[in-house]
Amino acid sequence: MNYDGNPNYYGMSPIQEPGQQPRFGGEQQHGSQHPPFGGGQQGFPPMGGGQHHGGAPSTPPPSHTPHEQVSAFAVDPGAIRGCLHRFTFVWLNNGRSFWFFPTFVGRDSVAGYRWRGFRWVYYGTDLRRIRSFRCS
Repeated sequence: MNYDGNPNYYGMSPIQEPGQQPRFGGEQQHGSQHPPFGGGQQGFPPMGGGQHHGGAPSTPPPSHTPHEQVSAFAVDPGAIRGCLHRFTFVWLNNGRSFWFFPTFVGRDSVAGYRWRGFRWVYYGTDLRRIRSFRCS
């Protein structure tokens, strides 16, 4: 959507916090009321609730980085669903890796909280972007 509420060229919805300019993206600061995805599109939780349960962890993730166990298979929802509400280390196809705390698993996506060095931020991604993951 654009700022008038109409869909934009990319079909994305702006995220707007009270008193802030609308922004686009896949993450939101901890403490915000709504996940950054509108209307349950692309398999993400509906804005303001739906299947989104739980919040960010109250503690940082483990201090160690686990070893990656690469699989020849794509990441499927059933596999990552076993990591719901658990510290999970994620390796993306683009080479980035991080601690993640999933709170929602959809048909093609996963959402939850991503560790940003000193705080948890809300984050969601398409399962096809995940190369591998490991939950503790």
